[in-house]
Amino acid sequence: MLHSDRPTHAGQGRLDAVSDTDGPEAAGPGGPPAAARGSESSEPRGFPGPSGSLVGPPAPVPPPWRESRAPTAEPVAGRKQDQVSQQVPPGAPPAAAGRSGDAGGRFLSRRTLLTLAGVATAGVPLAACGGSGSGAKAKRVIRIGYVSPQTGALSAFGAADRYVTDTIRAFFQRQGGMTIGARTYPVEIIVRDSQSDQNRAAQAADDLIYTDRVDIVLVASTPETTNPVSDQCEANEIPCISTAAPWQSWFNGRGGDPARPFKWTYHFFWGLEDVTRVYRNMWGQLPTNKKVGALWPDDSDGRTFADETIGFPPAITAGGYTLVKPPSFPAGTPDFTIQLDVLKRAGVDILTGVLTPADFQTFWKQAAAKDFSPKIVTVAKGLLFPGSVQALGQEGNNLGTEVWWSPFHRFKSSLTGATPATLAKDFTDKTGSPWVQTLGFVHALYELATEALAQVGSPDDRAGLAAAIGKLRANTIVGEVGFGGSADIPKNVAKTPLVGGQWRTAGAGYSLVIVGDESISNIAAQPGRLLPYSRVVQGP
Repeated sequence: MLHSDRPTHAGQGRLDAVSDTDGPEAAGPGGPPAAARGSESSEPRGFPGPSGSLVGPPAPVPPPWRESRAPTAEPVAGRKQDQVSQQVPPGAPPAAAGRSGDAGGRFLSRRTLLTLAGVATAGVPLAACGGSGSGAKAKRVIRIGYVSPQTGALSAFGAADRYVTDTIRAFFQRQGGMTIGARTYPVEIIVRDSQSDQNRAAQAADDLIYTDRVDIVLVASTPETTNPVSDQCEANEIPCISTAAPWQSWFNGRGGDPARPFKWTYHFFWGLEDVTRVYRNMWGQLPTNKKVGALWPDDSDGRTFADETIGFPPAITAGGYTLVKPPSFPAGTPDFTIQLDVLKRAGVDILTGVLTPADFQTFWKQAAAKDFSPKIVTVAKGLLFPGSVQALGQEGNNLGTEVWWSPFHRFKSSLTGATPATLAKDFTDKTGSPWVQTLGFVHALYELATEALAQVGSPDDRAGLAAAIGKLRANTIVGEVGFGGSADIPKNVAKTPLVGGQWRTAGAGYSLVIVGDESISNIAAQPGRLLPYSRVVQGP
């Protein structure tokens, strides 16, 4: 089902590409907003104010899309299914209304893709982004839409968004715009807040498509944000790139079928096969009783992680570990007494799970009160950010998590030339806040959008742009990203590297130390090995 509480806009159901002229665009998504914009402003929009492979064989996991798929978000309250399904573009076959995120299983007619002269396969040259000597100035504006949780329970994931968006905006201003074909276009980036709510995320995407007339939508941070936005873009035939959610949570959570790939929406991130391998490698660095307690909430990530076919259970048992699985719980639960009683009775040495930062903070404070202190803690999502660990006080020392990106990673931006170390330092210098893992991935979203736009002859060739995304091979600040290049994942998915990390006390705060061995040296510097969790500080 589609995620929107807007009625279909008259005359805007089918989103065929508009003309290639420099004048005002035709009505419909991608064209100018209904209200006159006047001169295009470069000021930030949408922000509420200042922000703040490892050693060891992977578990034998079956093809990762074979599961009973979790349902997508329900439509906005008050809308009936027949009202929602009317938003499938007119002319789509009947099957379009029956599949979330599939605009009838069809491509629009593909135009000939014109290749930019001088575009290097390794990345986007500065010439493709405007600057001295680029093509004639165009009146049309390239509009990039971006959705992320700026406020609400998931706002920690959006902490780097303002900085990255301002940095990319300033980059295009210095370059004079973005060059596509023989013309250079001004670039406008429009940000909308999902408010950490999946229905609001769908509405934000709808606003970007119909009010702001964006050419491409970017979205990041948890399935509650990426999935409804991607569904809206797929249904309305708008190219979309997403990240920062395990790819199974994005693909399977949307009812994806590898035999019928999505046509407008693409996702890059790691998968469950990667995080289980990373965690198992971390667990193997210390002697334990091999009992693993798992906290899996009743949400998209929790259901995916708990899946008996593609999730953690087969990987845990394949590694010779015993799984202890307390009852699942709703996100935002205030009381973990039941879960803690199960974990303590079983005597688990290892704790894993996937909780929001707020939920893990609630659980961990109650765990301390009940004297539950496992030897190893590796929790996804809830331990990603310095602020989330800082909120635990001294209870955060030696807690472990997956590391998507860090200043220690060995990559480079194809767009700006920044390295992870320089990007992280500039972020801290300008915001006064420690670096966060989402920093690199939000930056990479803009890299990929620019690379894809550079591959089409006209920004109005929306079908060509979606096709170009599906053929991307780019070296980004989070590593190489390439769609459609692996038989074991869907064509709409590109995987990124993943390593493990552990929080260590550093002065009044914490620092994230990469843990592993020399097998990860091509991904990130490896300064440490796993230490057992203890409420007593144990040193570096």
